[in-house]
Amino acid sequence: MLQEFKQFAMRGNVVDMAVGIIIGAAFGKIVESLVKDLIMPPIGMLLGKVDFSNLFVVLREGSNPGPYLSVDAAQKAGAVTFNYGLFINTCISFIIVAFAVFMLIRAINRLKQKEAEAPAAPAPTPEDVLLLREIRDSLKK
Repeated sequence: MLQEFKQFAMRGNVVDMAVGIIIGAAFGKIVESLVKDLIMPPIGMLLGKVDFSNLFVVLREGSNPGPYLSVDAAQKAGAVTFNYGLFINTCISFIIVAFAVFMLIRAINRLKQKEAEAPAAPAPTPEDVLLLREIRDSLKK
């Protein structure tokens, strides 16, 4: 059983998948930072200094009554909140990741298409045909 597991774990597909998952997780962190730190602040400024990560609705007050200035303050007070601003940030992150994956797949498909369109090298002439040509040429002489 241990040998079977070793064969399974060392297959190319499994190793490739593991590398993809690790790179994907790192890419996700980069996109999260891109959205949170670079994209959302200018959008928030254009919309009147709105911080999307702190857009929420209090569904039930916590032990300390509101108003709460941030999601963290509301959650620390034990309030139940509807965090639609964080959801907007997550949706923007998803769109960026999906677009990046789309561009990657598109580039891969174009490379595959170019390979398919490239003319294949002519097949080598079979030996019997070469022999027949030699006989023909000898007979002509």
